[in-house]
Amino acid sequence: MRKTFLFMDTVTNKVDSKGRVSLPAEYRTIAKEAGSEIVCYRSVSSPCIEGCLEDLLEKLAADIENATDFFSETQDELTNLIFGDAHRYCFDSTGRIMLSEKLLAHAQIKDSAVFVGKGRKFQIWNPENWAKEETRIRTAALQKRPTLTTSQGTTA
Repeated sequence: MRKTFLFMDTVTNKVDSKGRVSLPAEYRTIAKEAGSEIVCYRSVSSPCIEGCLEDLLEKLAADIENATDFFSETQDELTNLIFGDAHRYCFDSTGRIMLSEKLLAHAQIKDSAVFVGKGRKFQIWNPENWAKEETRIRTAALQKRPTLTTSQGTTA
């Protein structure tokens, strides 16, 4: 049975003048144990960078192909936004990756970055933007009190 790797925690790290940032140690361990590189691309729904292991993008590619007509505009747009933008990142001996100017500009990241675990993926945010987003999410959750139906049919 294949082990599932989950990105968790929220960690802030410095970004140097060349765009290098240290991946959180736990994220590096996940990549090593999974035998995978980290893949990053601009989020299609937020001003942040999305990151994951390559196998999640393989699953996403299959899901897009199965859910849309192969030659549809929807498939073209989704694949362009995600795969046309994605890049594999190897971390150096000190655990850093060098994010592209395009990614840094999209997320408005300058001298520090916040890594936010989201299960099978993670996001990288500008600290001020993440603080606002986290406040928005927590406020909405307190008002809506979301529920989750589990695979066994129970509500959590």
